Amino acid sequence: MPTPIIDFCEKYNANEILRAHMPGHKGRGEDFYALDITEISGADSLFEASGIIRQSEEMTAALFGAYKTLYSTGGSTLCIQTMLAMLSKITGSKTVVAARNCHRAFVNACGMLGLTVKWVLPKYEHSLVTGEIQADSVKALLDSLPPWEKPCCVYITSPDYMGKIAPVEEIARICQDKEIFLAVDNAHGAYLKFCTEDIHPLTLGADICCDSAHKTLPALTGAAYLHIKNPALEPFDGFAKGIMSLFASTSPSYLILQSLDRCGEYLRNETGNSVNSVNVGGYFCEMENAANELKERLKNAWHIYGDESGKLSIFAPPSGYSGTGLGEALRLRGVECEYADDCFAVLMLTGLTAEEIESLKDIFESIPQPRSLVQPPDYSNFTLPPAAMGIREAMMSRWEQISVGEAEGRIAAACIAHCPPGVSAIASGEIFTEEIIKILKNYSIRNVIVV
Repeated sequence: MPTPIIDFCEKYNANEILRAHMPGHKGRGEDFYALDITEISGADSLFEASGIIRQSEEMTAALFGAYKTLYSTGGSTLCIQTMLAMLSKITGSKTVVAARNCHRAFVNACGMLGLTVKWVLPKYEHSLVTGEIQADSVKALLDSLPPWEKPCCVYITSPDYMGKIAPVEEIARICQDKEIFLAVDNAHGAYLKFCTEDIHPLTLGADICCDSAHKTLPALTGAAYLHIKNPALEPFDGFAKGIMSLFASTSPSYLILQSLDRCGEYLRNETGNSVNSVNVGGYFCEMENAANELKERLKNAWHIYGDESGKLSIFAPPSGYSGTGLGEALRLRGVECEYADDCFAVLMLTGLTAEEIESLKDIFESIPQPRSLVQPPDYSNFTLPPAAMGIREAMMSRWEQISVGEAEGRIAAACIAHCPPGVSAIASGEIFTEEIIKILKNYSIRNVIVV
């Protein structure tokens, strides 16, 4: 399988050329330094790609069924900034309809671009990080907007951080009927293309989406894809690259690019190099089967949450634990969770072998369940805090830091969220209410930034 970026870097290193160029380590030091280069002759350029990078991106686009795929060395954050800028520029609209359980990277991008968000509230239960996005709610909000507020896109997160998958196909049909683009933050779902059933957002009707390759595929941290499905979003060759270059470093990591190149080779081997053919004996199907067996074994003793095959999310209170308490019990048994809070413990199974997933059965069964009462918070009646100013105005105003207990009535200057999960209860420009302050305290946030 061709790996053009890797092949170039390895050949360049083997030639023992005097490196009178960046980076300053000159290829000396740790072994991986030797393959860390810059945009020298033949190495192509990420934002003007016409050689080895473009070749690698085109092979990856074919794997995902995309019109074009752009590599990002700045994670999905860079992809989110890029796709919102593209959509706003193409449509001329400064309005976005978005599901509220979004990453703070989305809110920050809207602030940078001066976009106004019309929020769709998911159906929440015990967390604002996750919730059920309902297609009817999206349609109702779109129906309520006057023609002059037609949004540049509908923006949803699927899967969300806890593994809840949105009805992407149904929302895509609504968007198509209204001639509105659908953008999806699929940061946690790159692997969904390669499971038993292909439920990747591009397959289900999204016009554009981002995938964090490093989250669920074998790639270095910071490696991500921006997939363009709808050719209308690339009015001329290089449009999307030009937009991406506005937000990105002019020195993208060639180590990350090589990891994306190698990841593409791995995926082509998994699929037999065909976008419409999944190797049923491949890793992701094996992982999915092992994960399903694990969840089936645990479901009578532990409350399994979410729909995503590659994520094991446990709602811990019914078993007498907080999520952090369960996370600590797992840590004592040699397992480090992806995330834990007052309700949930989240384990990412992608990348683990079937045997490692199998071993989790015995580990969970070794954890005693006190069945003591742990009262989870109830967010089913959560209401949006009122907005006093736009996101950009709040972000660009003079800030100060105060105790969260003193914040009632003040305006949030920045999204307040630990990362992970990066989902905030309050967005820039909104007013701190008693409810919001209580929620932030529940998440152990003690200080906030206000206008």
